[in-house]
Amino acid sequence: MSTGRQHCRTTDSHPSRRRLGAHRFRISRVCAGVCAAIGLASLAVPTLAAQGQNGAPQKRYAEGRILVQAKPGLPSARFGKLLGQEGARSLRRMDRLGVHVIEVPKGAEEAFARRLARHPHVKAAEVDELVPLEALVPNDPQYPSAWHLAKIQAPGAWDVANGTGVTVAVLDTGVDPTHLDLAANLVPGWNAVAGTTTTETTDVYGHGTKVAGTVAALSNNALGVTSVAWGAKVMPVRITNRTDGNAYTSDIANGLVWAADHGAKVANVSYGVTGSSIVASAAQYLRSKGGIVVVAAGNSSTDPGYANSPYMVTVSATDGNDAKASWSNYGNLVDFAAPGVGIWSTVAGGSYAAVSGTSFASPTTAAVAALVMAANPDLLPADVEAVLQNSADDLGAAGWDANYGFGRVNAARAVNLAGKTVVSDTQAPTVGIGSPAAGATVQDVATVDVTASDNYGVARVELYANGALVASDTTAPYAFAWDTSALTAGSSVTLTARAYDAANNAATSTGVTVKIAGAADTTPPTVAVTSPANGATVSGTVSLSASGSDNVKLSSVSLYFDGRLVCSAAANPSCSVNTRYIRRGNHTVSAKAKDAAGNQSSTSITVKR
Repeated sequence: MSTGRQHCRTTDSHPSRRRLGAHRFRISRVCAGVCAAIGLASLAVPTLAAQGQNGAPQKRYAEGRILVQAKPGLPSARFGKLLGQEGARSLRRMDRLGVHVIEVPKGAEEAFARRLARHPHVKAAEVDELVPLEALVPNDPQYPSAWHLAKIQAPGAWDVANGTGVTVAVLDTGVDPTHLDLAANLVPGWNAVAGTTTTETTDVYGHGTKVAGTVAALSNNALGVTSVAWGAKVMPVRITNRTDGNAYTSDIANGLVWAADHGAKVANVSYGVTGSSIVASAAQYLRSKGGIVVVAAGNSSTDPGYANSPYMVTVSATDGNDAKASWSNYGNLVDFAAPGVGIWSTVAGGSYAAVSGTSFASPTTAAVAALVMAANPDLLPADVEAVLQNSADDLGAAGWDANYGFGRVNAARAVNLAGKTVVSDTQAPTVGIGSPAAGATVQDVATVDVTASDNYGVARVELYANGALVASDTTAPYAFAWDTSALTAGSSVTLTARAYDAANNAATSTGVTVKIAGAADTTPPTVAVTSPANGATVSGTVSLSASGSDNVKLSSVSLYFDGRLVCSAAANPSCSVNTRYIRRGNHTVSAKAKDAAGNQSSTSITVKR
């Protein structure tokens, strides 16, 4: 974060960013507490109790004061009288806890604490202990080289959470299951290409093992490297069988869906997939299951021009000086930055190496997300992202910027903020039937479009016909195929939709009543060429037009000149063709119509050039 910059930042107002500030969880109270704590630096540091022979303190607590917590409901006057009878007085009160800092004679701290602890109106009393620093310093040989862990303050996070209870899916080239720094943290995975399980997830390229080690290599085990979320489990989802490591978006999307269905709460995709709508849909599915997807921005040193995805967290890479790595992509797609230069990790075959790329900035961020979820399992995906945003170190321009997004992730602040974040999503989604319109006649398999939105995110949408469930959908746009073929012709059916969010808040749309046409539509549409006339002589630029109609619903009408498509429209196409350079003689103008049931018809005329 920039020097002198207040830690508690408001949500950035950049128009293309997620509106995290709209998510209703109580973060302002937390920020007030953090910012107020800055003022404590002016207080005197408490002295230590008597010193031992070698100068080390024998007693590690503040002289002349203790902490006392009265039982809730005790009147202030009664508490003051109690203290007076004991020869003590209150210096200040911690309002949120109901704890008083009590002044007592020096040297009598322990005695006063013991005596007050036995009082029937006191809930607790103890000395104001000076707790020794016990931040974990892992004994892994490469830990001193893991500069990125100190940069994101990971050691400060581990005292609160190390990722235990969270499964991170690594969608990559596979993972070496025999690596001693990974094997115990692996859970069964899947091969999205072959559709098989664990035996097909061995690393075919080497990249996935490095990514997995960045997330959750076994740590503090006197072996190899230290990871960010070493208590988390890694789910290897192999999305490629190619020896060059490249993957198809279909396999990535399949892998995300499988990971969502098998309990992954975080998924890392160290591929440049932010611009893929297919992967975004799969990411939205995982999000509906309570998880988040983290992806790499890419290593081309360019702005790829992608819009920010509301379903994926995209990460750029920084170096040891908190500068954007020269090769890291940037732009509107970036949500956060993380260390990505010289990251020590596991290597397939059992060794270790320093690796670089947004491929490793992404799993670093995914691992911090796992720490956040472990610190507060009740958080929804939007809460996790908001915690990451409000705890990040703001780099570059104030607020969001194209190089660093909302800032470089900070693990310690993230887990501490997560623990103080209260989820309070009581707002139901909004939902409505987009089509068909009220009073419309539907036939055969009808398309029903539903619109739904939510302050946190829609988990699923259900469609009902006369109160009976038709189907449910978990990804936008919410569109249903409703089979009406068995329904009575001429009958009326009321359609409603019900939307749920991740907190299980639900809302039901206003009913839309439609009429059933009956049997399947087998009647083809009618179509005619309206210009030029049959047998006409043409030259130069010739205007073409056609018209079509159908007994139920027309889908399209297309115009052709000598078999070449010229234009198409929903009902009445109109366009022109230049005949100046075509051969003299007879030519064919044709029109083809198609209805919603797939029935087709065509007609043609002949013109002379």
